[in-house]
Amino acid sequence: MRLRTADALRIAFVTFSFVSLSACEQNSFVPPPPPKVEVGLPVQRPITRYIEATGNTAPIKNVDLVARVQGVLQSINYQDGSFVKEGTTLFTIEPETYKLKLEQAQAAEAGAQASLRQAEADFKRQSDLVQRQAVSQATLDTSTSNRDNAQANLLQAQVNTRIAEVNFGYTNVVAPFDGIVSAHLVSVGELVGAASPTQLATIVALDPIYVNFNVNEQDVLRVRQEARRRGLTSNDLKTFPIEVGLQTDSGYPHKGNLDYVAPTLTQSTGTLAVRGVLPNPDRVLLPGYYVRVRVPFEQQANALLVPDVALGSDQAGRYVLVVNGDNVVEQRKVQTGPLEGDLRVIESGLKADDRVVTAGLLRAIPGQKVDPQLTKSEASPAPAK
Repeated sequence: MRLRTADALRIAFVTFSFVSLSACEQNSFVPPPPPKVEVGLPVQRPITRYIEATGNTAPIKNVDLVARVQGVLQSINYQDGSFVKEGTTLFTIEPETYKLKLEQAQAAEAGAQASLRQAEADFKRQSDLVQRQAVSQATLDTSTSNRDNAQANLLQAQVNTRIAEVNFGYTNVVAPFDGIVSAHLVSVGELVGAASPTQLATIVALDPIYVNFNVNEQDVLRVRQEARRRGLTSNDLKTFPIEVGLQTDSGYPHKGNLDYVAPTLTQSTGTLAVRGVLPNPDRVLLPGYYVRVRVPFEQQANALLVPDVALGSDQAGRYVLVVNGDNVVEQRKVQTGPLEGDLRVIESGLKADDRVVTAGLLRAIPGQKVDPQLTKSEASPAPAK
């Protein structure tokens, strides 16, 4: 009897303990708070819209220096790859022969002048005699013919002298403009200009320098539309500034202007050929460089920008996460524009008072509540540049 009473007490104690523990577990559960995320308002400020392209540099002048007379190369008067001024003598080609030919032509010209003077004196004398009827008209006609032949011989002698002067000048090959001269292609003592003009070297002008690039058809339409809105002509477009950056440059430090716009598009590529010209006094830009090019064509007063890290992408395109008035996360599809530093221009899909999630993106789940923390850096719009 005692054993049964003890068993009953133990069972009652265990049952009471289980009920008590169950009640404690139900009363201790507390749901977690919404996750904290950082949000910010879009920055509003003026921006400049650009046409961006990839181009290549080209020399504004590039000339092959050739031997235009035949002879032995006597001297090379420059260092390969050096900068020379216009008019500097670069090569000398056996000048003595052509100097003698010039002196020969000058002597012939002097003889022709003497003959003309004699013929003119004889013509004057015969004219006076004919007027006094001392000689026949046939004698005057002969004197007239001799004078005319002397004049023609003098003209021929003057032409020969000029040709000899030109050929003698060709014996000194000079720089046609300021530029860098390439390595020489012939050696001293070599016969040049024998069968055809012989290339001696190349001279390249580097200041200023061209930048060639292509603009696609969509950008062409946008620029023409903006030009019509602002009342600009085709000549005004050539005064547009152009900015260029090398592959190792930060930004676009090299400035210039548009120089040429092709009158028609290339049908095979659907692009328009454009050329800019840039000052290059330090010769930082060399012909053949691939460069980044941008041309400003429009000013926008109040653009909306958000941190580029706040943007996500999926198969439907780019999006941002915004927190609505109930602190619920929403996914907002947006159209993006160019990058301005660390900020991305938003073309459409966002309003100025939208709270954009800028940090804690993994904790911001669309449709779920969050605890938004307005960041100080984005609490007020940045000042206009």
